[in-house]
Amino acid sequence: MHATGYKRTWIKHTAQLLALLAAAGGANVQAATPITFITNWYAQAEHGGFYQALAEGLYAEKGLDVTIRMGGPQVNSAQLLAAGQAQCIIRDDIGTMMARQQGIPLTMVASSFQYDPTVIITHGDIESLADLKGRSVLISSSAHSSWWPWAKSRYGFTDAMSRPYTFNIQPFMADKSLAQQGYMSSEPFALMNAGADYKVFSLGQEGYPPYGNAVACSDELIAEQPDQVQAFIDASRQGWKNYLTDPAAGNTIIQKENPSMSADQLSFAVEQLRSSGMVTGGDAAEQGISVITDARMQATWNMVVENNLVDADKISLQEVYTTRFVTRNPVLP
Repeated sequence: MHATGYKRTWIKHTAQLLALLAAAGGANVQAATPITFITNWYAQAEHGGFYQALAEGLYAEKGLDVTIRMGGPQVNSAQLLAAGQAQCIIRDDIGTMMARQQGIPLTMVASSFQYDPTVIITHGDIESLADLKGRSVLISSSAHSSWWPWAKSRYGFTDAMSRPYTFNIQPFMADKSLAQQGYMSSEPFALMNAGADYKVFSLGQEGYPPYGNAVACSDELIAEQPDQVQAFIDASRQGWKNYLTDPAAGNTIIQKENPSMSADQLSFAVEQLRSSGMVTGGDAAEQGISVITDARMQATWNMVVENNLVDADKISLQEVYTTRFVTRNPVLP
């Protein structure tokens, strides 16, 4: 045989061997499962656990290829999930119930916070929220289908007291009789920097029952890839634990995604998350970060049904959530 013949045979056999080795290796390596996760607002510390998990490679370690997309005022995450453009989203308890009633196939599987981070901010002369009765309160349009009906029932507020909140602290600063809604780590930071005299009342700590920044996933993902749902939750709650310990990695991505988020704002927000116990307090202290319980979900359900926010004839509480994932592999604070 000529030298060229030996060369062709060697090349052929080498190629076959490489192909066999690649096939053998590929049998043991599975492609990462893609999951698109949409938050409920622009990147911020309240999403820190998810960005931390992404930054530290916790999702990748569990065989997931996670993409985090920011929410915002023009983003309807539930509709995007229904259209197959996302597999999991941040959606509060009531929002999940309403979406389910509208026929969107999603189920609440975990929660970031043990209580809702919405607050009512008052001037210094107010001793309790009951003292606001008869005064004007600036609230968002979405509050009418979430916490405002609860506040009316609990404190005797009326719709005549509500005025539109434009996400601007200046009206509050200019009128000592006003109160306004806010987010625990946002408006208080702005008011502090403005030197305002104010008080903060946490709705969650006042007894408002829903969780905060709950996670809902598509029924299709839950049914067809439950192990990947478990992996996503496990990595996310480890991300939350790590973020509260050292948020640097998560904050790097948050500021890249949302350049308007200052280091001071993030520092303030992280301290609020730590001191408030939103992530690690309540049931999470004993049952693990991101836990949801039947008792709490029942309390929220009772509240929304009593206030006609959902129709109990159209959906049941059992359709809305599952604890099957958060009761496994708990990550304790």
